[in-house]
Amino acid sequence: MITLVGFDLDGTLAESKQALKDSMGEALADLLAVANVAVISGGDWPQFQKQVASRLPARADLSKLWLMPTTGTKLYTHKGADWERVYAELFSDGDRKRIIEAFEASLVATGFKPEQTWGERIEDRGSQITFSALGQQAPIAEKEHWDPDFAKRKVIQADLRLRLPELSINMGGATSIDITQKGVDKAYGLKKLSVASGIPLEQMMFIGDAIFPGGNDYPAKELGLETVRVKDPDGTLAAIAGIVACLK
Repeated sequence: MITLVGFDLDGTLAESKQALKDSMGEALADLLAVANVAVISGGDWPQFQKQVASRLPARADLSKLWLMPTTGTKLYTHKGADWERVYAELFSDGDRKRIIEAFEASLVATGFKPEQTWGERIEDRGSQITFSALGQQAPIAEKEHWDPDFAKRKVIQADLRLRLPELSINMGGATSIDITQKGVDKAYGLKKLSVASGIPLEQMMFIGDAIFPGGNDYPAKELGLETVRVKDPDGTLAAIAGIVACLK
């Protein structure tokens, strides 16, 4: 029996870097009434606060919500009246410097330099370094048109894997590439979650928009979890409604 449902964030629960819509917040509250819920994504904690934690209705049972920023290298749970960090696995200063230099070299080598960007393109999230091709503040419409079939990022990803073979390099969101320690992906995060929550992997399922080889949700499928690939948040709403009906 499924007792925990895990979700990707951008492209699955919400549009890229946008807050959950009211309808999604209500749907998650419905799901939390019958199961544990986890959200695991490449964004850092401030992004999770903005997109998820602040957007749930008062009736949501936050004691059953597990928030996992930076691909699960951080875990937050709700205790009392606030959110508390359970753990965080951080890069060393030397690793950060080497990764940023590799990103810059890879962009020159592959030739993918957009004419216009919005905000910083490389963000240090402590336990993860994230490259956003059009910048952290790029408009959604621009993001959706830049690399809809992941073709551009697959080229950059392949180049980075040659430069940083000892690290994990995965595509996420609409324009981003996430770098973490080797072996750190959503499967890694879900296994850590199983230990922290006491919920066996066999009782988990995962919903995401990038459940395909090379996509940053695919490790959940490789882990053996039951998975549901969705196209967008509307597909996720339909999936949640079905799950709630079954679990009730």
